[in-house]
Amino acid sequence: MIRAILIITLVLGQAAWAAPTTSKRPVQRGGNVVLPVEVAPSGAIQAPVGDAQTQDAREPKSGLGFSLRPLFRSRKVEKTARAQRALQAKGAVCGDVAIQGENIGRVKGKLRGCGVEKAVRVRSVSGVTLSQSSVMDCVTANALKTWLDKSAKPALSRKGGGLKSLRVAAHYACRTRNNQKGAKISEHGRGRAIDISAFRLADGSEVTVLKGWNAKSTSKAMRQMHQGACGPFGTVLGPKANRFHLDHFHFDTARYRSGRYCR
Repeated sequence: MIRAILIITLVLGQAAWAAPTTSKRPVQRGGNVVLPVEVAPSGAIQAPVGDAQTQDAREPKSGLGFSLRPLFRSRKVEKTARAQRALQAKGAVCGDVAIQGENIGRVKGKLRGCGVEKAVRVRSVSGVTLSQSSVMDCVTANALKTWLDKSAKPALSRKGGGLKSLRVAAHYACRTRNNQKGAKISEHGRGRAIDISAFRLADGSEVTVLKGWNAKSTSKAMRQMHQGACGPFGTVLGPKANRFHLDHFHFDTARYRSGRYCR
């Protein structure tokens, strides 16, 4: 009996001496990543096995470890974003390459009621330059484009080689209507208006509202442009409106319950 016990003890002792000092046991780490770590015979976990940089790359930095936004961004959204960036690179504003200028964002006014939320500074529209870069919102810029394409350019197409530029008398300005004390805030103060006093043609000649309105050679074209603005713009004022508009057209995109106001 004693001999048998001695034999068993000897075999177990040899097995213990032959066993490795450590063993590799997979341990669950964050997410679904499994990294091998060193486990001593006592069961204590020692330093992880493998390259430290590899482990850092596998572990998420924070939260989910990556943004889900690209996964849910449709091709249509990506295409639209690329198109917008391409237009901006060409100097376009309001999403239209025909309207050239720059985005200037929010414009604050000194008076209550003034200001523009998403303003643009327009240099040219449909190939027609403005005498001064004009601040307005995109609704007004688009209305100006519609009027130029459908009314102003066709009306002057047979005169002096066609329309080349507009003389801008006023655009954004934080002021009251007609600069009258106590009056309501003008649409100019909201970035919704533009005043035009003259039209320069390709040959260098110029037609002013003051003289051209009643001139035999241009009266028809002037009235055509005035009438054509009533639609794209909510308010259209010219020489027949009042004494304040004898020398320019006033266009704005305000809308009223009674509809458009054109005089």
